[in-house]
Amino acid sequence: MKYKGKYNVFDVSKVSTYPLSTRSNKVTLDDLVRPGDVGKLPVELSDRTRGHVEAVAGAIVSAREAGKPVVFFTGAHLIKNGLGPLLVELVNRRIVTLVAGNAATAIHDFELALIGQTSENVPNALDKGRFGMAREFAYINAAISLGDEEEIGLGESLGKTICDEAFRETVFDRVAGDDWPRSFEHSEVSVLAACYRNDIPFTVHAGIGTDVTDQHPSFDGRAKGGCSGRDFLIYTNEITRLTGGGVILNVGSAVTGPEILLKAVSMAANSGSIPTDIVTADFDIRDYRPDAMTDESSAGYYFRDQKSIVTRIPRAFAGKSFYVQGDQKQTFPLLFKMLAERARHGGTKL
Repeated sequence: MKYKGKYNVFDVSKVSTYPLSTRSNKVTLDDLVRPGDVGKLPVELSDRTRGHVEAVAGAIVSAREAGKPVVFFTGAHLIKNGLGPLLVELVNRRIVTLVAGNAATAIHDFELALIGQTSENVPNALDKGRFGMAREFAYINAAISLGDEEEIGLGESLGKTICDEAFRETVFDRVAGDDWPRSFEHSEVSVLAACYRNDIPFTVHAGIGTDVTDQHPSFDGRAKGGCSGRDFLIYTNEITRLTGGGVILNVGSAVTGPEILLKAVSMAANSGSIPTDIVTADFDIRDYRPDAMTDESSAGYYFRDQKSIVTRIPRAFAGKSFYVQGDQKQTFPLLFKMLAERARHGGTKL
């Protein structure tokens, strides 16, 4: 990026990179949870949490049977925890109508599709100046730049890189060296790819300086902002479809997901598409105190997910909310299992 202002800026040409394949990662394909694994997973959750998961599953099935949206916002840990294949299946079965996340969510998913590994071992790399410096992050930046030229969204740009040969080759030709990987051998585990193939939006809600891709000479902040800005409008358009019902899930996003939704529902209501009779569900591990939502002296008052997803938004629009407390490694597979059971008993396949 060019800068012509009066301050000194970091010279990104000083940054050195290394092959992604040489990086120490914590998650491999063997760590992923597949749909067939769900029945074997141990579940140690309270009756209250189980009841909430069951209620959310019922609301999702009812919403889809009525043709209403199911919006799924997730933080990056769902992918890092190996749960991406379950979300892929929900996309393939059109149980969810839009997937959203921050840029880290998309980056981890992209890595899995490319090399079958993700989740860099940060302590091993940070003191050596190697954290986030894998050279193949240039693929992501090139995809976003090309996507911005085509005036499409960020999630669509990355999904198109994985799935569309012509687009992918253009991305590769812009940045790849002779010994760089030039195919996505594991696209079957990618949520980005599943969404692109099924024409279901994957919207990426990004910041600047928040992601490892921003550390590289190939980073283009204008392209990242442009593509993510389009994704916000795609997301908001889906929220306008929540008139008369639908479900919004927030899984492990403490700030970005709640804040994006808060702005989107306000825009939808302002334009005349009021999201009434919605069901919202927040999946997280922290304690939830309803009384803290109006007490500015309480730490809980500042938990954006609990305040917006569980309290303010459903109250404002005559909706119903659930706080699903527990480790998402258990709560999300349980939700998947209950969705499968309900869909099967209702005569549909999952």
